[in-house]
Amino acid sequence: MTGLGTIINSAAIVAGGVIGHFTGKLFREEQQKALNTACGVSVMFIAIAGAMQGMLHIDGQAIVSGKSMLVVLCLAVGTVVGELLGIEKGFERFGEWLKQKTGNSGDPQFVNAFVTTSLTVCIGAMAIVGAIQDGIGGDYSTLAVKAVLDLIIVAVMTSSLGKGCAFSAIPVFIFEGLITGLARLVAPIMTDLAIAYLSLVGSVLIFCVGVNLVWGKMIRVANMLPAVIVAVVAAYLPWTF
Repeated sequence: MTGLGTIINSAAIVAGGVIGHFTGKLFREEQQKALNTACGVSVMFIAIAGAMQGMLHIDGQAIVSGKSMLVVLCLAVGTVVGELLGIEKGFERFGEWLKQKTGNSGDPQFVNAFVTTSLTVCIGAMAIVGAIQDGIGGDYSTLAVKAVLDLIIVAVMTSSLGKGCAFSAIPVFIFEGLITGLARLVAPIMTDLAIAYLSLVGSVLIFCVGVNLVWGKMIRVANMLPAVIVAVVAAYLPWTF
């Protein structure tokens, strides 16, 4: 069944939100803050691992780094585009709308929880590659693996940030569903190099999400999202990074 992977992933996020909502009540406020910091540190190290995988390679007996200019180019151009479009404000407006419509107007953390978790579970190559596989051949295995990871991440984040995290299932459903529907058009564009560049830049953005979790909102990560599109475009430029 085409699209089953998106349904599984979205359902897993909701399930993680439910689990985190009830387990979060078992912790005192200072314990929830500590859990939030631990979640942020975990996200940062996951992101570092992904970024290093894309930037480091073995040359003989030495480990050599590269693609620094790719990261700089993608983040700089992507951030300018995102700031001009006001993507972060769009996310926040949608979060505020959800907050009112779902009866959570008294939750001061709702919008931040929704935006932070949405960015965490939407950014990355697994979502795009998995959705393409699902759309072309009905292979939902990649999204099923992502669903398990997202369930754990969302459960932990919900226990510390609140139930706004569970509503990140909505952008995931829209994002992955759209790619699944357009899979035959998107697949030829997503070459191995394009996926590698996207994964690298996506990992850097996820690191920024971790920074916000640990030290409070310091970076408007949503405004940096166009960087992943720039990364795919960079794969078709006539020079390598």
